[in-house]
Amino acid sequence: MDESKKMTKKTLNKGFFLALTASITWGVSGAVQQIVAKDAAIPAMWFVGIRTLIAGIILLAVALFVVPKKEFFSIFKSWKDTLILLAFSIFGLWANMYTFFYAIKLGNSSTATILQYLSPLFIMLASVLFFHKKVLRIDVISFSLALIGVVLLITRGDFGHLAIPMSAVIWGIGTGITAALYIVIPQQLISKHSGILVTGWGMLFAGIFSTFFRPFWVNPPHVSGKGLMGIAAVILLSNVIAFLLMVLSTKYTTAATISITDAVQPFTTLILSVLFLAYAVNLVEIIGGIIVVVAVYLLNRYDANTK
Repeated sequence: MDESKKMTKKTLNKGFFLALTASITWGVSGAVQQIVAKDAAIPAMWFVGIRTLIAGIILLAVALFVVPKKEFFSIFKSWKDTLILLAFSIFGLWANMYTFFYAIKLGNSSTATILQYLSPLFIMLASVLFFHKKVLRIDVISFSLALIGVVLLITRGDFGHLAIPMSAVIWGIGTGITAALYIVIPQQLISKHSGILVTGWGMLFAGIFSTFFRPFWVNPPHVSGKGLMGIAAVILLSNVIAFLLMVLSTKYTTAATISITDAVQPFTTLILSVLFLAYAVNLVEIIGGIIVVVAVYLLNRYDANTK
C-alpha cells in the first residue's frame, strides 16, 4: 500500500504543520545568525563550539526521556558506527556550521541559506561522478535551473560583477557541500539508531572537536547582550526546536510532503532579512532564489516519490 494511503488526512495535516513549522524555525534561525556572524567580537570556532556543545547536551538530555536507556550508548558498541558518527560530527555537523557562519559573515544570511539549500544537487552530482548513477532528465533540468538561479542570485542581473564577495560565494558553496555530507554520512546510523541520539552525540563530539582549536573557556570573547541572545536563539531554534519538530513530523507524514515544506526555509530567511536586517533585495535576486528553490524542490519531489 502507498505510504500516503496508510495515513489519515488529519494525520498528514499534522505532519505537514510540524514540518512547515520546523522549516520556518530554521529560516528564522538563519536570519538571527546574521546578527551573530556580523558581530566582530564572536569568533567562528568559538561560536560553533559553544553551539554544538550546548545543543548536543540538550538533545541527549531529551533522548534520556524518549529513547530506551539500553539504546543510549548503543552506537558505541560498533567501531564502524562510532567512526561513522565521528565523520558525521566533523565533516557533516561541524563543517556545515563553520562554513555557514563564514558564508553569512562575508555575505548575508539570505544568500547563504539558498546556497546551502543546494545540498540535494551536490548529492546528485556525487552520485553521478563517483557512483556512476545514471543521469536522468530531472537531474539535468534541476542542475540547469539551479545554475541559472545561482548566477542571477549572486550577480543580481549585472553579469559584469558579483553582488557579494567571491569569498562569500565559495563559503556558500562549501555550505551546500557540507550540508550534503550532513545528509548522507549518517544515513546508515539513523537506520539503526534513534535520530535524536545520532544528532545529539554528533553535536557533542563536534563541540569537543572545536575545543581542540578554540577552547571556549580560554580568553572568551566579550559578547554583547544582543550577541548572547542571538547565540541562544540560534541554538534553541535551529539545533533543538526545529530538529525535534522535523523528527516528530516524520511519524505523521510522508517524505514527499516534507520535501514541500523545505522550500519555506530560504524564503523565511529572505523575508526576515529584508524586514529586520535592512537587506536590500531586487527583483532579479528574488527570481534567482525562486529558480533555485524550484530546482531543488523538483529533485526532492522526484526522489521522494520514487522511494
